[in-house]
Amino acid sequence: MGDVLATEADLLGMIKEYLTFEEFEETVQVFDKECKRKGKLVSKPRGNALRDSKTRVIQKDLLSSFDDGDHKVFFELWTENIPSEVKHTDTEAQSLEFYLHIHFSIYPLRRHPNRRVTEFEERISLFKQYLETRGAALSQTTEFLPYYALPFVPNPTVHPSFKDLFQDSWIPQLKSKLEKFLLQSLKSSKTPRLLTLYVSFYFRLTNMFFLNKTAEAVQQLQLQLAESDRRITSYVRKFNKTQADYRNLIGITAELVDTLEATVSGKMISLEYLQSVYVRLFSSQMRQRMVQSTDFTRPGTVNVPMLPSLDYEKLKKDLVEGPLRLRCLLLQALRWRLTRSLPGEQRDTVLQGFISNDLLKCYNTNQKTVLDMMRSNNEVVRQYTARLINAFASLAEGRAYLSQIPKLLKVLTEALKTEDKESLTRKNVLVALQKLSLRRSQQTAMIDDGLIGWLVDELQDPDCLSDYTLEYSTALLMNLCLRTKGKRKCAEIAKHVLKVLTDLLGHENHEIRPYVNGALYSILSVASVQQEAREMSVEEILRCYNKEENPDLNRQIEFIIKQLNSEEEGPESDDEEDEDDNDEDLMEIDLDKEEVFQPQQRELSGESLLTTEYLGIMTNMTKVKRKSTPLPQPNDDEPLQRPVTPSSYRNSDRNREYPLSRQKSEEGSLIPSRFNSRPPTRSGSRPSTTDSLHHSLGRGCYPSMT
Repeated sequence: MGDVLATEADLLGMIKEYLTFEEFEETVQVFDKECKRKGKLVSKPRGNALRDSKTRVIQKDLLSSFDDGDHKVFFELWTENIPSEVKHTDTEAQSLEFYLHIHFSIYPLRRHPNRRVTEFEERISLFKQYLETRGAALSQTTEFLPYYALPFVPNPTVHPSFKDLFQDSWIPQLKSKLEKFLLQSLKSSKTPRLLTLYVSFYFRLTNMFFLNKTAEAVQQLQLQLAESDRRITSYVRKFNKTQADYRNLIGITAELVDTLEATVSGKMISLEYLQSVYVRLFSSQMRQRMVQSTDFTRPGTVNVPMLPSLDYEKLKKDLVEGPLRLRCLLLQALRWRLTRSLPGEQRDTVLQGFISNDLLKCYNTNQKTVLDMMRSNNEVVRQYTARLINAFASLAEGRAYLSQIPKLLKVLTEALKTEDKESLTRKNVLVALQKLSLRRSQQTAMIDDGLIGWLVDELQDPDCLSDYTLEYSTALLMNLCLRTKGKRKCAEIAKHVLKVLTDLLGHENHEIRPYVNGALYSILSVASVQQEAREMSVEEILRCYNKEENPDLNRQIEFIIKQLNSEEEGPESDDEEDEDDNDEDLMEIDLDKEEVFQPQQRELSGESLLTTEYLGIMTNMTKVKRKSTPLPQPNDDEPLQRPVTPSSYRNSDRNREYPLSRQKSEEGSLIPSRFNSRPPTRSGSRPSTTDSLHHSLGRGCYPSMT
């Protein structure tokens, strides 16, 4: 009860303080009478006595320093205690300050005639500084204009313009003005507590309003930033393609000029050379259509030009033993021959030439091989070796060839763990491993090599990874988790794996969702992982993501939850035979992007280098067609639990419903065709694409390098 009375007394005291401050004198009298009649206590506002005492001290010190002519003390107190808005906007305050400066300037002449020479000169110089700074604003006023000559008059006491300043009545008049001003200005600085509370509350409400508006504006700007980022990515891709086409055209032009000079000298130009120029000249979209109607001897009769055969023995020797620059040129040229050849018979023939001549020396383990160049001290050599291996891994026959190299995975995983995180070498190694993981034998080797644990550790801090690395890493992890052996590896570190995967579900890059969902669905078929998931409340976490307005994603989440609560162990996958490989071409144009090695002027490179220095005898090569075994059609609503062939998936209802550009692996693995390789530190996130949300669960897949 006492606290309530004290609070009421304080409130009444604040009301009285405010009425007094605003000079409602009659209202204050009526207020006091009413409070006394009702027996209400009115406390004196806390701090008033102390504040009034302090004000009186300040006023006394100002007047005392005025009388003593102590200009330093006076103006220090003046600056500290007179409100700034009064000093800068009140004309009365500015006028008073002007005369106060005059008073202190001539004070030695009035009171200390013996010291007037030195002290007056010091003070008059300060007055001159005042006139040039704060006092300059009054120079246009007639009242003050004569006093601007005061610093330049040798003896102001006898000058007729300043005789009033030395009259006995001038100082009392000025002091009276000063007292009135101090009484008013120091009083006005005592803001009542009631007014202070109101102003504080008003500004708090205003700040909350503006904070809400600011949050909405920031959210809108973030959306605009994401859209701008998406557009920039699209424009960068178009620019890179245009730049690559331009460089290609310039290179071909230079070669044709050299060829023209050679013909003038009487040299013959081979049909194979013209064919190679033609292949490089036209874009991939036009090759299939135009090549069928082209003959270099008689237009309209040649279907597909075959690239000339090479002297592979000399080529392999120079690849391993040649000068550093030559090795880089050869690695680049061999990759270009594979990536720039026409998809189909021409590319198949190029690859068969590489394999039949054992370009990478996978059948010879006693000599130094191209694969050993992955351990070179030169970063360009390592990068271009990784690019070539990635190109091999893009084709089914190439993957089969690479799988026969015993030390391949050891070298690649070593590079994956030692190269800089966002280097082009590491990216190409990661993509090559992801493509190789489509083969069961390579999956087994990767699992045995501990790659699952390394991937999980790498993915536990996804914000430090670029979108490129994040997407390929999650896709690789999912492929390994499809195997029974992979599930058992995950079961050994179930808590760590589940924590990382559930965290990735909330990542801003939605392109990784299909791979994360697939990995979760697969490992949750293991009883021990299910138990760990229940202890970690994984179902509740999944339910949070099930609220998103995306029926396809919600359906996938429901199947994962159903798997979590299932009491049946998943089928064993490690004893199954390898699925038949398909001839799907997974070559990406990004393999030739961001070339760090550029040929010098008139230096042979690419196909010109190969056909000039390493031309061999043409041999007949036959493309070995691999038989494709059709697999059962998946149910549209359920996650895939075994691989499917590209044709079966392409003809499925799900693929017809979402006919976005996709590719598939030789074991029915899904390969998204879009990719954005922004750096780790993102100003904004990539908007999710529709096709990424329709990827099925539980099958091997890899993202495209686009």
